[in-house]
Amino acid sequence: MADDDRDILAELEREEKDFNKDAEIDRILKSFRLDAYAVLDLQPGVPDSDIKATYKKKSLLIHPDKTTNPSAPDAFDRLKKAQTELLDEKTRERLDEAIADARMLLIRERKWTVDSPELKTPEFAKDWREKTKAVLMDNELRRRRQIKAQMQEEGRQQKKEDEDIEMRKRKRSHEQAWEDSREQRIGSWRDFQKASEKKKKKKQKPLG
Repeated sequence: MADDDRDILAELEREEKDFNKDAEIDRILKSFRLDAYAVLDLQPGVPDSDIKATYKKKSLLIHPDKTTNPSAPDAFDRLKKAQTELLDEKTRERLDEAIADARMLLIRERKWTVDSPELKTPEFAKDWREKTKAVLMDNELRRRRQIKAQMQEEGRQQKKEDEDIEMRKRKRSHEQAWEDSREQRIGSWRDFQKASEKKKKKKQKPLG
């Protein structure tokens, strides 16, 4: 093969790799970020080994150090986050529950049974994905409301604690001021007592 042909083939291979990288980056960024399976382009129920293998393959493809695509860092972060979520038992369990809930909701809405043939059609698979998005968004909104309510409650508790601290501080300050003025008050009382005694003696003193 001539050198020119080799150069052309090498250039075509580079262009194909760049195209694949850009296509994968675009797919990741357009996938529904609350669904880690969609981000990794995996089906629910896959073993951990598939998750790790898929992440390794895709992360090597779109790594920011291996492409000039400006969106690569964002796509890489989403890919890594998706793998972390799927390898976390509790997080993956919540995602699997949301996917199962979406399926049951569709079956109930359409008055089907779990044995209905429609469940095996491509149309149902598409509708299931859309319903899963709705369920995940609803769950996320509920989670955020709970966090907000929790933060507000913590804020109220903190405010109450701050007010209690300030009240105790004022009380201590008042008690200290009262204690500091004790000698002065005792002195004033003694002076008043002495003056009263003098008046008594003056009144009792016989005339003449």
